[in-house]
Amino acid sequence: MRKLLVLLFVAFGLISISAQNKQLLYDFNEIPQSLLLNPGTKPSFKWHVGVPVLSAFNLQAGSSGVTVNDLFANDGIDFTAKVRERVINSMTERDEFSLSGQLELFNAGFRSRNNPDIYYSFGMYGEGYLSQFWPKDLAILAFEGNANNLNRQFNFSDLTTQGEVVNVLHFGVNKQLDQDWTVGARAKLYSSVLEFKSKGNTGYFETTQGQDNILRNSVVANVELKTSGLQEFLDIIDEDTGTTQVDLMNRFVSRSLFGGNLGIGVDLGFTKSLGANSYFTASLLDLGFVYHSNAVKNYQVVGSASNEGLEIRLPDDLANFNDQLWQELIDDLEEQVDYSTNQASWLSLRPIKLYSSFRYNFGEQSTGGGRTRRDNCGCAYNVGGGSANDQQVGDYKNAVGGQLFVINRPKGSQAALTAFYQRRLGNFLALKTTYTVDKYSLSNIGLGLNFQAGPVNFYVLGDNLLAYSNIADSHYASFQFGFNILSWNSN
Repeated sequence: MRKLLVLLFVAFGLISISAQNKQLLYDFNEIPQSLLLNPGTKPSFKWHVGVPVLSAFNLQAGSSGVTVNDLFANDGIDFTAKVRERVINSMTERDEFSLSGQLELFNAGFRSRNNPDIYYSFGMYGEGYLSQFWPKDLAILAFEGNANNLNRQFNFSDLTTQGEVVNVLHFGVNKQLDQDWTVGARAKLYSSVLEFKSKGNTGYFETTQGQDNILRNSVVANVELKTSGLQEFLDIIDEDTGTTQVDLMNRFVSRSLFGGNLGIGVDLGFTKSLGANSYFTASLLDLGFVYHSNAVKNYQVVGSASNEGLEIRLPDDLANFNDQLWQELIDDLEEQVDYSTNQASWLSLRPIKLYSSFRYNFGEQSTGGGRTRRDNCGCAYNVGGGSANDQQVGDYKNAVGGQLFVINRPKGSQAALTAFYQRRLGNFLALKTTYTVDKYSLSNIGLGLNFQAGPVNFYVLGDNLLAYSNIADSHYASFQFGFNILSWNSN
């Protein structure tokens, strides 16, 4: 039985295997969606419109511990031995399984006619993520049992999980202050579909020598799971009517379109020129919160209890041994450890993200006859997105640099470092390759392609390409693509 519980832990982790780092998209100015990662970037177009639902799709999955191949590879090793060596003995409470995704419903932007230094953008997208930290102590308890772990405290602090589905309506303003500074801000209105989280739990389970029986089990617990929106979906599933799928979809749409719990937030960012061909950028995303007040159901287990199992008096109880004795044991535990539910409102802070980068451009583009792209521009704003007298990112064939990403997680901040090289091939193709180091991988090589065919813009970005030959053995994977229509040749 205990081995079955461990397998359930592992299965849950593998199914839900966030980084949420979009290092390929960040500072990829040719792609309109880069504005969502830095509202203070330099837009390289006069207007853009995303193809509805197809303008941006992103899926990321990561496992900092075990992979599917570690457990299910046909290597002649007993499966139970794999679980013991590669999961139970190797993984720590800081190992994480995570999944995140984003789907853009619509996105558009345009440059102000009265002040071409200002670029407005707006849209709506839905996103979700799941983060499950490995409950090491409880996994050991489930796999090994308590008989051989006397006087060991199995901590409940390992219980850390968080997940959500949220819809976001946003409006951003990007302004070039002068030749050195471009700043931006984006206001967000969150509509939470569902969210759950459990963190900061305390307590333990311990087995010691008993007095009346062989073993004495003790529990000290202060454990809480907060949920909102989740119970509504569970109730629909429990009803199991002929319209269950339709009811689930209707409820999902209703809560997505501001029928759920609401919140507000803001993104901030800037680009600072450090010279004729180098830039420093930074952005802070999702500085905000969601207030959960409807469809809330919270679960709490608080208290302490000790027992030595069933107390049986022989021979009297032997003749009357029945379910009543078990019920008395359960009632005794429930009296000592309080299990309750409530509908108390709660505040959820958004997972704040920090991006920053340094970029050096070189190899000025030529349009023929010795003329540069700046010389060839006959409009107030060139393809690079700045004034005709400014030298923009798009004026160069090459760019190199580094990026930093930090995200706030339930067990502390997580960081990633990226080195990148970007290459432009005329007006129709831009490539970006990255090498990223984070908790999931030390050999993450990514490649992004941005195609421009007249007004049609298409991009595809893929991470951890070396692992694609055996995706089951990968600790991390990420894929993004999208279609946009945008200004072309200054139209």
